[in-house]
Amino acid sequence: MNLSSLKDYRVLPVVTAVDAESTVKLARALQRGGMKAIEITLRTPAALDSMVAVQQEVPDIQVAAGTVNSPGDLEKVLNIGVELALSPGATPELLRAAADSPIAFVPGVATASEVMRGMALGFEVFKLFPAVTVGGKGMLNSLGGPFPDIRFCPTGGLNADNFRDYLALPNVVCCGGSWMVQAELVAQGNWEEIESLARQAMS
Repeated sequence: MNLSSLKDYRVLPVVTAVDAESTVKLARALQRGGMKAIEITLRTPAALDSMVAVQQEVPDIQVAAGTVNSPGDLEKVLNIGVELALSPGATPELLRAAADSPIAFVPGVATASEVMRGMALGFEVFKLFPAVTVGGKGMLNSLGGPFPDIRFCPTGGLNADNFRDYLALPNVVCCGGSWMVQAELVAQGNWEEIESLARQAMS
């Protein structure tokens, strides 16, 4: 896939999968709310099975793998057909593996030096994480000066009240957040509320 698609996604809901069944229901609710992608993080044993299930049962939503922290993680998600992966950071080993991989990869950065390391291997889109903690909109504006052609997906600390301010920045291609997929809503099976929050985020 081409990373220019991220602009169409607008908001990437960051999901911690409990099990495949509930994650499929969650993906369907997000899709009904207008969302075009779902980021399922590699934080639980259910993550890979959930990615497979969503790809099979909700094929019109783009499945992204989150918390891809090593070349081994990258290989796992590549083997199940995932086309987009994101990381909260990026070691030299992970950057090299991703640069040689067919998967579209968004490395995480928190400093200008990290951006430059990624640029040296051809990366042009980065995940600013944890966005609010490392300076938020001010940081993104500052990075825009020396790196005018680089685009960012800020994640970490974004919510329903502030995410639109980030999307308005010229170097932000999309953003990530979990306010519409809160664990308690998933545990309650409150798919209507999740759909409503997704629709608000996409409006």
